[in-house]
Amino acid sequence: MTTAGQRPMRADARRNYKRLLTEARAAFLEHGAEAPLEDIARRAEVGIGTLYRHFPTRLALQEAVYHDQVDELCVTAFALLDSEPPGEALPAWMRTFNGYATSKRGLMQTLKDVIDRRSDLFNRCHDDIQEAAEALLVDAQRAGTVRPEVNVTDLLRLTHGLSVATQHVPEDADRLLSYLLDGLRPQR
Repeated sequence: MTTAGQRPMRADARRNYKRLLTEARAAFLEHGAEAPLEDIARRAEVGIGTLYRHFPTRLALQEAVYHDQVDELCVTAFALLDSEPPGEALPAWMRTFNGYATSKRGLMQTLKDVIDRRSDLFNRCHDDIQEAAEALLVDAQRAGTVRPEVNVTDLLRLTHGLSVATQHVPEDADRLLSYLLDGLRPQR
């Protein structure tokens, strides 16, 4: 919301920014990446000028929504590490990630299509998810609930694969996740 050398946003500007992100996320989910910006501003109960002050281009808004969603997943990961017993944060996060990815599949794919995968934003988001997943994995491995040879790339591929496999049958997610978690457990 601010960069080095900028003053922090006023409280009303922060509220407007958050409302715009929330409404943009909903509009992109409903109508795709080309959702009318005027509709997003109206839904957020701000003028189009306010939208453009925060997000000078459609791409800037799309990138902010993408970053916000990734940030939400990472915050959830670290909150689970603080609130769950050792080794239990990982399965809880995988359930959260799967539910999130399944419900947002079209939106995330649309946003990934318009955001350059070589961009600083994409790289930062990738690194943030990797860091959160790594913390969860290390916690689970220390607790003895995940094989020591599993790495973060394996974990993220499996988690992503589960979300793809259950996107049209979300009712199968818990059952398939239980099989996946059984496969991650140390072999006797």
